[in-house]
Amino acid sequence: MGLGVCCGAMTMCPFGAAPGALTFLPVSMVMGKAGPMGTCMDTVPFLNIAPFGVCMSIANPTTAAMTAAALGVLTPGPCIPTPAGIWIPTKPTVMAKPGPMMTSDSILMCAYGGVIKINVPAQFTVMI
Repeated sequence: MGLGVCCGAMTMCPFGAAPGALTFLPVSMVMGKAGPMGTCMDTVPFLNIAPFGVCMSIANPTTAAMTAAALGVLTPGPCIPTPAGIWIPTKPTVMAKPGPMMTSDSILMCAYGGVIKINVPAQFTVMI
């Protein structure tokens, strides 16, 4: 069992420079103590997933272009979260309206090679 993830949860990408926060609309109609709970379908960049500052992945086209312009010196570009699918639920036991509920163990693959993980689920009482 993992903790349910609420609005305001903190996430991190290994290629990002700063943590990002998750934001959920009350589409699932499941509320936690800190606000709306997330589902595995909440993957919209800038709406659900905040940027992680700058991206150090050379697979990111902006980082690759800035690195090429700097004659091969790694120059991080702005982070634009690019999810490659939905949040991968590790234990999809609780279903909501759009899909399985997100837990603190869920991960999200980025198209640029990162694996976004949840550091702080924003609530510590609801186990899913």
